[in-house]
Amino acid sequence: MQTASPAFTDLLISTLEVLAVIFIVALGLLVAWAIVIYVVDVTQTRHAIRRNYPVIGRFRYLLEHLGEFFRQYFFAMDREEMPFNRAQRAWVYRAAKDLDNTVAFGSTRDLNHTGNVLFVNCPFPTLGEDAVPPSPVTIGPDCPKPYTTSGLFHISGMSYGAISRPAVLALSRGAKKAGIWMNTGEGGLSPYHIEGGADLVFQICTAKFGVRDLSGHLSDDKLRELGANDQVKMFEIKLSQGAKPGKGGMLPGAKVSAEIAAIRGLQVGQDAFSPNRHPDIRNYADLLAMIAQVRTVTGKPVGFKTVIGSEDMLDGLFTEILKQGIASAPDFITVDGAEGGTGAAPMPLMDAVGLPLRESLPILVDKLCQYGLRDRVRVVASGKLINPTDVAWALCVGADFATSARGFMFALGCIQALQCNKNTCPTGITTHDRKLQRGLDPAAKSERVAHYAQHMLTEVGMIAHACGVRSPRELGRSHARVVTETGLSLSLARLYPPVQGVRDMSGSKDREA
Repeated sequence: MQTASPAFTDLLISTLEVLAVIFIVALGLLVAWAIVIYVVDVTQTRHAIRRNYPVIGRFRYLLEHLGEFFRQYFFAMDREEMPFNRAQRAWVYRAAKDLDNTVAFGSTRDLNHTGNVLFVNCPFPTLGEDAVPPSPVTIGPDCPKPYTTSGLFHISGMSYGAISRPAVLALSRGAKKAGIWMNTGEGGLSPYHIEGGADLVFQICTAKFGVRDLSGHLSDDKLRELGANDQVKMFEIKLSQGAKPGKGGMLPGAKVSAEIAAIRGLQVGQDAFSPNRHPDIRNYADLLAMIAQVRTVTGKPVGFKTVIGSEDMLDGLFTEILKQGIASAPDFITVDGAEGGTGAAPMPLMDAVGLPLRESLPILVDKLCQYGLRDRVRVVASGKLINPTDVAWALCVGADFATSARGFMFALGCIQALQCNKNTCPTGITTHDRKLQRGLDPAAKSERVAHYAQHMLTEVGMIAHACGVRSPRELGRSHARVVTETGLSLSLARLYPPVQGVRDMSGSKDREA
């Protein structure tokens, strides 16, 4: 039997001695670190856990952070998570990848849960050869440059600055492929919105980013320049958004690069602060005046985005419109539910201010009908509408269009890491860290954006055909039911009974009065 050579034995012993020294040094450093941390913890007074349990108490923060990820992947059931559960996200991921979205063995959804929507299937559903695509809808028909689209499901506002360059580019390219619009968000029009070639809705926020003069006022010259851009189809005045109604946005000056400063109309390094309302909109008359100004200068449809707090605000607005004349009305209203999302918002506003979309959308549609404005004003629904059942419900209630931001973020690869406000987004969507952005390839992700929008249209159409209508736009309140606290469902047509001027959106009388 051969034995190891003396040279090999000496090398092995030397290697083990080096490893032993490294281990001892590392152990010494670890002990020294633990002693320093121990002294720091027992002498500080800010954290009781660390003071009472020095060193060990620090693991609480690590476990608390890791708990978000363990719950998502190991412990939460398919329908348990918030703000979006695994089943909701899984449908978007598979749709975006253009994979089969069928499931086996039965639904994991609690069909008797209060608030669940159930659609009324028809004994004689629409055959494939009888189905028709969604009919085109024109917004602002009296404008010099109206906008006509057959798209149902569009990309809601996400600003360049809040999301990354490759994310904006992928969304714009995907929107172009799917034939849908993309809202610029409050951060202004970037070159990446234009490069993708999509139809764009320019959002005018309370700080007027992208359309402001040096003093921060609305600039007709910049409006005129945007109006001349063929890709900019409409303008949306942002009054409020669901996650933070009554509060504006804030992009720290450290993130305001030369490029972002040029896009938003700021100085480099200046905080991009949005007031909690437009300083020049003090009442409904002022709102209508701004709508008229933007529409006159650009020649394009103008609407506004808001969270509804009560019916009173709509009564006040619509009364003012009738006073000034129906031509003064906005061309569209985007209603955002209190469940809407954002990168960062105060918890009290996110949790407890504003009406959810389930309540506010029917109120808006019915009030428009009551005041005789429904045919004049288009309705855009926004707020956690990421699956076909959500969008079909909105169409049943009376929306003309649905928009989503977070659904399209999932299509880009968002894993709901809840780090949108930390510049550490692991998927490259909400970070400006170039190393993290490398993971988001605009060419590949634009395909997923388009697939997601196309699958949404297909499966909303599937629901419509099951209800016996030829197209999603023919869905009405008699086609859906909602589960009540008794466990039994009630038709939307009875839950939201007709008011003067209201009709079932399918064009027929409500089957349940």
